[in-house]
Order: sequence, then C-alpha cells, then structure tokens
Amino acid sequence: MNAALADLSPADLEQQLAAWGCKPVHAARLLRAYYRGDGVIDWTTLVLPKELTLRLQTGDAPPAATLAARQVAEDGTTKLLLRLRDGHTIESVLMPAPRSDRVAGCLSSQVGCAMGCDFCATTRTGFERNLTAGEMVEQFLSLRRAARAVGRRVQTVVFMGMGEPLLNIDQVLAAVRRIASNGLGGLGWRQITISTVGLVPGIDALDATGLNVNLAISLHAPDDATRARLLPAGRRFAVAEILAAADRFQARRGRPVSIQYCLLKGVNDSLEQARSLAALMRDRRMHVNLLHYNSTGLSLSGQVYQRSDPATAAAFLAELRAQHIVTHFRRSRGPDIDAACGQLRRRALSRDGVPS
Repeated sequence: MNAALADLSPADLEQQLAAWGCKPVHAARLLRAYYRGDGVIDWTTLVLPKELTLRLQTGDAPPAATLAARQVAEDGTTKLLLRLRDGHTIESVLMPAPRSDRVAGCLSSQVGCAMGCDFCATTRTGFERNLTAGEMVEQFLSLRRAARAVGRRVQTVVFMGMGEPLLNIDQVLAAVRRIASNGLGGLGWRQITISTVGLVPGIDALDATGLNVNLAISLHAPDDATRARLLPAGRRFAVAEILAAADRFQARRGRPVSIQYCLLKGVNDSLEQARSLAALMRDRRMHVNLLHYNSTGLSLSGQVYQRSDPATAAAFLAELRAQHIVTHFRRSRGPDIDAACGQLRRRALSRDGVPS
C-alpha cells in the first residue's frame, strides 16, 4: 500500500482493497483496529483473509509523522515534536484536564504559519506548507498514545497549534471527520474546536459544512488599530466583521463561540480596553478566555512582549465580569518548557543549524 492508514478515508481504503481483488467490507474492520490501537494494529486479534493480512503487514507505508522530541512540564503538559516524511517538523501538545484521567490535545494544521502574529513564535519560521489530513490524524494518534502511557485519555482536541486551520480547511475537515467519526477516531464532533485568527470567508465556509464542531476566535484586541498591530490579518477583516461571522456560526449551532484574548503588558490590557471588549460581548452569548502570555523573545517587529502584571490581569478580568461577561483565565500551561506554539520547533531548528 502506498499510503499509511492515517492517510486514507474509509472510501479510499475500500477502493484500494477492491483494486487488490479483496472485499471492500474489510476496510471498516481494518480501520477500526487501527484507530482503536492508536495507530498500532494488533495483528493477533484482527481477523482478515491471510493474504490480505500479509500484504498489509509487508507493504504498509511508514507513518505520516514520527516522534522527534518530547518535553514534559512540571504541571504534566507534554509537548511532542513530530517529524514528517519530508523532514519537516510540527508540534502537538497534551494539556491536563480538571479530571485526573483526562487531557486536552492541541493539533497543528500547517508547517509554520503565514499569519505573522507579532507575539507568536511559530510565525518567525514563516509558512512552509499545509499539512495533509493524514499528518493531522497522526498527531491525534500520537497524543492518544502519549496520554494512554500515563493513564489518561484525550477528551477534547483543538486545532490551535502551528498554522491557521482555515487556510487549510479541506485537509482540516478531512482530518476532523476521521478523528470524530465512530469506527475511526471516535472522539465526537462536539469535542473538537477549530481556532482561527478571524478569517471571515473561512468561518463562513466552516459554517456552511454544518459540522457540529466548536469555533474559537483569536481576537486579542477590541479595536481594529491595536489588533492590526498584533495580527496582520486584522488589516483584512475588521473586528465587527469577524464577530458578525462568529454570530452566524453560533446561530446555527446554538453553542457559544470562544473568544481568545492574550493579555500583553501595556498593549491590550488596560481597563479602557476591557470596557471596549465588554461592549462588544454584551449582546453576544460568547465566552471570553483570557490567556497569560508565555514570552517568546524578540518579535518580528522588534518588540519584546511581556506578560501583564498580576494586578492588571486581575483588574481586566474583574471589569469584564462586572459587565456580566462570561470570562475566565485559561490556566497557563508548561511555562517551564516554553510551551507557547512554535518554541520547541524553533529551538530544534536552531540546534540543527537552521535559522529560526
């Protein structure tokens, strides 16, 4: 077989089996065993025709992604650096959930990123290519194996790692279907979130699919001027346009969209900006997730962003809650391993002599 099972949809595998002269009905059993084993098939328990089993065991392609490095923080956050078949590397992250037996996963959708967000480490290596659906599925399976090794299971995943998912929407959706569907990844649609910097056509395209996934918007500023400085995509779409697209998405599904807001000292953390954000959210049933910043060093514009002071961050949160906005701080994960997106990959590239 010229592709690993992660690369194939059920229809693809049925077609491949038929081309070999085998019954397509075996595809469902094979894929179920593959996903149930988190990418590792137990051939001793899988009942298939002997000739097909031999062909699969001897002719399978190498995995789409293999482990290149692993970091574990004191809080249990685990970051995986995965190497793709062409030598590129990507990051995936496991974050402990409130329940001791659960974790949340974070998946990348691109090698690098073209969005140019000024405070993000991923963007400094630029955009290299989109990931395939199989490469995203391999990330998911790698995270499930890592979670299983410490007695946990992946409860939710978010496409919020390296890259902008809505710029690779066809492959992201193909991966989502395999990760969510019964008989494959089996995670469930409502356990998957797709995060975007606010690409309005992409939000509408995701909405049009009707898939019952969640949406998160990386807003990071309540006004267009500040947002355009932080996120170049802000120059293309105004805050009002982005939130209108989020309204349309939320209206179809009836579940709140998440608004991500990373507090940066002296940039977007004033009480005035908190009041502006509250005004945007007042008539919207959306959740605001405040994020503490993990420092990434010198930015593309030459700035060194800093985490907001604890008192400033607490005042920002209190102002939003005083305005009856559903708000909480997302717990900062893995600061001792530089867990912000792209940092492990940058360090590995620098170590290997590749400019970061």
